[in-house]
Amino acid sequence: MLLQCPYPDCAQIAEFEESSRAARGRCSSCGRPGSFRNPDGLKQIEMWWRKRHEAGVERGGPPFDESVPAPLSCIVEDIRSLWNVGSILRTADGAGFSRVYLCGISGCPPRKEIAKTSLGAEETVSWQYAKSILYVIPQLKKQGVTILGLERTNESTDLSTELSKGSFEVPATVIVGNEVTGLSAEALAECDFVCHLPMRGMKESLNVAVAFGVAAYMISENLIP
Repeated sequence: MLLQCPYPDCAQIAEFEESSRAARGRCSSCGRPGSFRNPDGLKQIEMWWRKRHEAGVERGGPPFDESVPAPLSCIVEDIRSLWNVGSILRTADGAGFSRVYLCGISGCPPRKEIAKTSLGAEETVSWQYAKSILYVIPQLKKQGVTILGLERTNESTDLSTELSKGSFEVPATVIVGNEVTGLSAEALAECDFVCHLPMRGMKESLNVAVAFGVAAYMISENLIP
């Protein structure tokens, strides 16, 4: 199976075993960690983005100045379910997250499935689409935004612990990832913090929209006066 490096300035294509659904590792060309993607899938995302760009529907909600970071924002990476996207927009509004970045295969308004769970939040929260998270994070980092990944890994720390320690402050953004594979390797590599929510039962994770809801209110209660 031929898969492509996710970094736009590299895009090296390498061969992986046929069984590799989501190949992760370091690119043999640029040396950076990443989740390697199907080149045809990346081309489809590129074509979809161009159509939205030409139609002027790659952003919505209240107008915003890209040079000024939002106090709290969310990056939605490759979330396939439109209902989850809508729910995240609605929660962002309620928790005081004023900007949402929709990346990769994440759906964008206007879609009836999003509207069913967002209940109009796409009109009250500023949102913008980017074909890759790698177009969003570097810009936010230049603006001094703390990048927080919501994911359970071997190195992740408890979100409540980091908040009680005062480990980060606004402006901050929270990244949530794909329902099955979670955050990409390149997203994790760019995070200043990777935090998880405590799971006290038998299950190891929550639905992504639910997890964002819990984390969003924890963060806003601690960081917004």
